Amino acid sequence: MTSQATKDATIKTGNPPYPYRTIISLILLAGNFLVAAIYFRIINP
Repeated sequence: MTSQATKDATIKTGNPPYPYRTIISLILLAGNFLVAAIYFRIINP
């Protein structure tokens, strides 16, 4: 192995690696908090 191969295995860019996966996981997390708030009667629909 050369030292160049062990420095960085990934290419570094300014973008997050999985933007769509991050957005969908945040939407699911917000939905989870909404269901928990309804369950614990913080929000009464």
